[in-house]
Amino acid sequence: MLTGTTVRLEPLDWAAHEQGLFAVVGGKENARLWDHVSVGPYVDQATFQNDLEQTRVARGWEAMVIHDSVSNVILGMFSFMRIREQHGSVEIGCVVFGYTLQRTSKATEGLLLMARHVFDDLGYRRYEWKCDDQNKASVRAAKRFGFLYEGTFRNDSVSKGRNRDTAWFSITDGEWPSVRAGLDAWLTPQNFDADGTQIKTLEEVRGPR
Repeated sequence: MLTGTTVRLEPLDWAAHEQGLFAVVGGKENARLWDHVSVGPYVDQATFQNDLEQTRVARGWEAMVIHDSVSNVILGMFSFMRIREQHGSVEIGCVVFGYTLQRTSKATEGLLLMARHVFDDLGYRRYEWKCDDQNKASVRAAKRFGFLYEGTFRNDSVSKGRNRDTAWFSITDGEWPSVRAGLDAWLTPQNFDADGTQIKTLEEVRGPR
């Protein structure tokens, strides 16, 4: 379990999380959340658990469920993927945020908790973010958080019946202290007004990457 100020991350436990997680990322009303994810969408709850769990196990994903620290409501999920312990390298993926989590400081803190675990707890050397280069929201999120663009693998795969060019981003252990300092500074209460609106952007607090 990874605990922050506004969110808490727990390893996926279907008995505890299935119903709450499906409510925010499953069903027809949430189908678009999976547009750029290699799996999904999931219209019914039984398929959600069965298919996602089979994929998670087959691909070696370690899924984390995001909770609101105050209400305990589930907000979304993401996973550690492509875990290469011998190289000290791991990827964050299968990022599926419910609509209330998107573009919030809680989302940023959840991503920070994942990165802290990678670098500070595990001592890894490399943290990866990969996405369809047509997924402009994911590209912006990677750059905003502090990942550096490394290049695009053209015709990398076929995903849901169409070509996918995959954009690669990373943070290395040498870069992490400055990335972490910027995130910590941005998340301080002093950077938000009474309505919870940021006073300075993350890029303004951290500076260019």
